Parts: sequence; C-alpha cells; structure tokens
Amino acid sequence: MSIGTILLSFFGGLGLFLFGINAMADGLQSFAGDRMRVILEQGTGSLWRGILSGALVTALIQSSSGTTVLTVGLVNAGFLSLRQAVGVIMGANIGTTITAYLIGINLQEISLLFVALGSITIFFFKNEKITNIGQTLFGFGLLFYGMRVMSAGMSPLREASFFLDMMANVQNIPILGVLIGALFTGVVQSSSATTGILQGLADEGIINIYQAAPILFGINIGTTVTALLAGIGAGVNARRAALTHFLFNVIGTLIFLPLFLAGIFLPIVVHATNLLYMLPWLDGSWEVMNARMQIAQVHGAFNILNTLILAPFTPLLTGIVTRLIKSKDETLTEAKFLEPRLLENLPVALANAKREVLHMGAVAGESLQIAIDFFFRPQEDHAKKLENREILVDRLQKEIDDYVNRAVLGKSLTADMSARSHLIQHSTNDIERVSDRSQKILELTEYAYRHDLDFTDSARERLEEISGLVREIYSLALTVLETEDKELAHEIIKKDDIIDEMEKELRKAHIARVNARTCNGNSGAVYLDILSNLERIGDHSVNLAGYVLGGGLSSEEN
Repeated sequence: MSIGTILLSFFGGLGLFLFGINAMADGLQSFAGDRMRVILEQGTGSLWRGILSGALVTALIQSSSGTTVLTVGLVNAGFLSLRQAVGVIMGANIGTTITAYLIGINLQEISLLFVALGSITIFFFKNEKITNIGQTLFGFGLLFYGMRVMSAGMSPLREASFFLDMMANVQNIPILGVLIGALFTGVVQSSSATTGILQGLADEGIINIYQAAPILFGINIGTTVTALLAGIGAGVNARRAALTHFLFNVIGTLIFLPLFLAGIFLPIVVHATNLLYMLPWLDGSWEVMNARMQIAQVHGAFNILNTLILAPFTPLLTGIVTRLIKSKDETLTEAKFLEPRLLENLPVALANAKREVLHMGAVAGESLQIAIDFFFRPQEDHAKKLENREILVDRLQKEIDDYVNRAVLGKSLTADMSARSHLIQHSTNDIERVSDRSQKILELTEYAYRHDLDFTDSARERLEEISGLVREIYSLALTVLETEDKELAHEIIKKDDIIDEMEKELRKAHIARVNARTCNGNSGAVYLDILSNLERIGDHSVNLAGYVLGGGLSSEEN
C-alpha cells in the first residue's frame, strides 16, 4: 500500500470518526435538551456531586471538551463557582472514557447496520425524539465505520521501519509519547479521536500497551487545550477553571508516569480488571481482553484514580490557580448571561438568552417603579436613573436578538427550540415597550411639575391604585416567562380585564372632574395620557403571558 493510500485511508477514516462522534453527540444533546445545563447547575452542591454530574453530562454528549467548554461558559456567566467547576471538570475526565470502552466492544463488523438504521429513522420518521435517536445511531455506526477505515489504513505501519522506530523511542523515552499524545490531541481537539487511533493501532498489533500508556497520559493533557482556548477573553473565574483542567491532568501525568515506569501502575490496572472480569463488557480477564479494551482500561484507571487522589486537594488546587490568575477590577458587560462560548449548544444558549430576557424584564420593571415613584414621591435622580435603564433595556434587546440569531444560524431547529427562540425575541419587544411607556410616564410627570399642574386627591388615590395593579401584573408576567406556568398566564389575562375596566372608569371620573371644573384641562390631558400608558403596560404584560400560552395576544403593538 502506497503512502498516499495509507494517508487517504487514515484521514478519511478519521474524518468519518469525528463526523460520527459529532453526529452522535448532537443527537444526544438534542434528545437531552436543556437537561445538561440543569444537571450541571443543580448537581454541583458538593464536590462529589459535581464530579458525578460532570461524568454524567460527558457520557451524554460524548465529549469532555464539550463539557469543559460548557462549564467554562457557565462559570463566566456566573452560574457556577470555581470550586463547583473543578468537580465538574474532574468528572468530565471520567465520563470521556465511555467512548474508549464503546470502541473496545467489537462492533466494527456491524457498523453499517447502525448507519442504515439511523438513516432510515432520520428520513422516514417525523417525531423529533425518534429522529434524535436516529441521529445518535447514525453517528454511532459512522464512528465504528471510521475506526474500521482507519485501522485498515494503518495496518501497513506494522512493517514501516520509521514508525516502528518512533514507537521504540516512545517505549524507551516515555516523555516523547506524552508529547505526541498532547500535541496530536491539541490539534484534533478530541481526546476520543486520539484514543480511538491508539486503540486501532493496538488492535492491528502495531503498538503495545507499554508504548500506548505514555501517549494516553499526553492525550489527557492535550484535551485541555479546548478549555484553555475557551477561557481566552473570559472572566477571571472562567480562566481559572480552564487552567485548573490543565493543571489537574498535568499533575496526574506527573503522578502516574513515574508509577508506570516503576512497574506499579499497570499491575494495578491488571489486578483491578481481573477482579471485575465477570462484568460482560470487560470481555473476560486482562489476558483474554482485546487490545482496544486494554487501552480503555488504562485510560479509565488513570482518570478515576487521578480524581480520587486529587479531589481532596481541590481547595489547594483552586488556591494555586487563584494566585496564578489574580483578580482585577473588571468592567462588567451589560448583559449577564449571553455567554458566546455556549452558542454551539443550542438548548443551553436559548436558556441563557431566556435568563437575559428576565434580566432585561427586571430592569424594565425598575423603570416602571421609578416612573411611578416620581409621580408620587419625586426625587432629583429619578430621571437620570430611568434614562440609564432605558438605554440598558434598548441595548439588551439588541444583544439578545443578535445572540439568538447567532445561536440558531445554520442549525436544524426542533419545534420546541423554534418556539423558544420566537418566545424570547417577541418577549424582548414587549419588555422594551414597557420601558418606553415608563419613560413616557416620567416625561408626562415632569411636564406637570414644570407647568405647576395639580391633581385632586381622588385622582391621585385612584392612579396609585391602578399603578399598583399594573406593577403586579407585570411582575406576574415575568414569573410566567420564567416558570411557563400556564394557569398563572390565564390569571394575568383576567387581571388585565380588571385594569381595562378600571382605566375606563378613571377616565370617565376624570372627565367628570374636568366638566365640574375641579380639575383644569391641562392636568386632565396629562392624567389621561398617564392612564393610557399604564393600561398599555398591562397589555404588554398580557402579551408576555400569551407567548407562553402559545403565540401571544398582540393586544397592543406600539
């Protein structure tokens, strides 16, 4: 076989492998939806729960790099602390070994069956959950078929003197193997792919376990490159989390490489394997286990033992990275949750965008409160405070819309993801209008004060009553957005009917006061405009509830 044919088979097989593992991960992520983020956020109450959560999420998405990037993004967005992130990262290292164990099972001969089943499911079924399963099966089959093509391409290397010499050097100079594993994984940015190549070489009898082990240690260092890249430009804690991942695997290599060279580590793995030989997927004791599974065992043992050893030293590890990356006074971005590193994970990106909508809604709610306070208890800084919030709300609307557009660009959306993206973008419009209406109320009040316009005690009391109801309905609307509580959404619609009736009643009462000359015409015009803006804020609150119910009521467009 010529060099060209070997390279074509190797890189073609590698391409199929990477495409397969990405397709499988995408299918699993779509099937899991936003549960991955929830697992990480809610399952990190303690270090060991964080480790379990990191392992579980990585097993779900078949990518430790994906989990660590997600973790760095959540830390940067303020959802996870540094200590919580460290647990997740340790767990991700364990979870990523699942792929190696899957490869260890000899499924190459039926790989095309999985591809066929996945293709049929994708093209002939319309149910989203079923098609997600189909995509997972398709990726699973392609992963093994890619391994088969790679193995066939690499088989001539058993007779290639240059490669055999290099492997002999790895066995004699183990640090060379560490460097090869780290560099190749850093380039490919997939520890599963590099481990799979190693398993393919071992399966063909081209390398032995003594040559593979140092490369495996290097693979664990190389996989941290993705997280380090994700930390560039991120906040202090996010950079610390990325550096922790790097140090964790480097320290593990510094511990286990000497143990391996001293002839201690491998016997531990062999002994542990023989104790567990009854488990069906281990294919018997170490002596009868295939070469791919032996490498998976070494890979798994390294990451599990490394976690058990270093987990108790988490405070020391976080202390080191805190000293290495010192905190500086940083200007916080206006948006709190629009983490760009999470854009590729659509369910998580949309969840973050929704949180930013709630942040935007809270700011608009502050504007409404300031406008109402200014009418009843004016202070000099009210106008400036509201102006700053109005600017922020306008900026957030633009940033949220841009973030959602970037998140969905080029992706095939499920009905649920499409509905969520529309809910987010429609909601920002109504929240921005609430802010605008609040600004208008303050401007009307300023006009009244500048022209010494007065309002009767009765008018002020009724205005305070309706403004309280408007504040309540808007607050409930934000709660509906957050919880998607449809019963509460229906309650908001009922409450808005009360506001509409009250607005009509107050309008009639004020016109009666103007006709009775207890209130002048200019005061009446301002009062009625304030009433109108309050009533329309109620309409926007109904719209927010309507989006959760399934489309919005569009009761007020402007």
